[in-house]
Amino acid sequence: MPKKLTSLLSILTLFFFSNLAFASESSEGEQTHGGAVDTQEEITAYIKHHLQDSHDFTLFTLGESGKHIGFPLPVILWDDGLHVFMSSKFHHGTTVAESKGNHYAIYHGKIYRTNAEGELNFDEHHHPTNVRPLDISITKNVVGMLFAGFLLIYLFGSLAKSYTKKSIPTGVGRVLEPLVIYVRDEMARPNIGDKYYERYMPFLLTAFFYIWILNLLGLTPLGFNVTGNIAVTVCLALFTFIIVQFSGKKDYWKHIFWMPGVPIPMKIILMPIEILGMLTKPFALLIRLFANITAGHFVVMSLIALSITMKATFGPVAATGMSLALALFITVIELLVAFLQAYIFTMLSALFIGMAVEEHDHH
Repeated sequence: MPKKLTSLLSILTLFFFSNLAFASESSEGEQTHGGAVDTQEEITAYIKHHLQDSHDFTLFTLGESGKHIGFPLPVILWDDGLHVFMSSKFHHGTTVAESKGNHYAIYHGKIYRTNAEGELNFDEHHHPTNVRPLDISITKNVVGMLFAGFLLIYLFGSLAKSYTKKSIPTGVGRVLEPLVIYVRDEMARPNIGDKYYERYMPFLLTAFFYIWILNLLGLTPLGFNVTGNIAVTVCLALFTFIIVQFSGKKDYWKHIFWMPGVPIPMKIILMPIEILGMLTKPFALLIRLFANITAGHFVVMSLIALSITMKATFGPVAATGMSLALALFITVIELLVAFLQAYIFTMLSALFIGMAVEEHDHH
């Protein structure tokens, strides 16, 4: 079953990114319909575009007509009042959307207020100076987060319900129970200790499964890149940081602000170092998760793009076969990375919590 799942994910991912040959992202951030992506600059811009969040889902693009196949998402703006409409009004960024007399345009995934002609003003760094309304839209990444959240509620609800009927879980609970035990016995208990680990299990389980599911969603043809969004990883790391600080015992704060067992001059020197270390721990969490997931997506799409850049040298058949084989190999690796990054984030969170609640014996 795992081999079949891996093959299916790989084929779907390759099918999704096969539209590299049909639509390109221009330097102004607009779609060039029917144009092939056949230069290194166009490929790089296209990959960066797909790593970003978007207001709609685009599954693929038809070559000659340039027609996008996908579905829109709700756009919710606050601009002198509430504006709600579907992203289909933008026609993938090519037209201006009108709502209650206001006009809006999308530029590089961000919505700006404009006029009926869609004119944008730019500064010397080529950044739009138009007013940006408060954007609380249901974007592609938000859909992924909501889906992962509801899936967790369903899965763990089923596991809890099965325990009320039998001592041994049934159905999906048989898959979840070993993973829950693994998080408890290999992450929480060794790092936090038997005395306190149970109170932190809900957070650790949520973090592990939430990140793992989001990482797996990033391998589907829907193009999710939730954990490759630094705003999401910042929020996840911030939760760990807040829990650690509010869980800190007196020994934890004593070792930060007034290190025991060392001379007073050394205490003063160590204090700013320890404070800096307290802040760098969540930074390491967010950067590690963001960088690894983003790099994985970039490598997969770059390998698929080899079929375009190398076809002149090796021929279309050889170049396509080579790129598909390499992309399939990296996609299998990404399945391992999806689990590994969830494991590392949860393990380090448990370690930081354990350092905060640890009680030292000073003689």
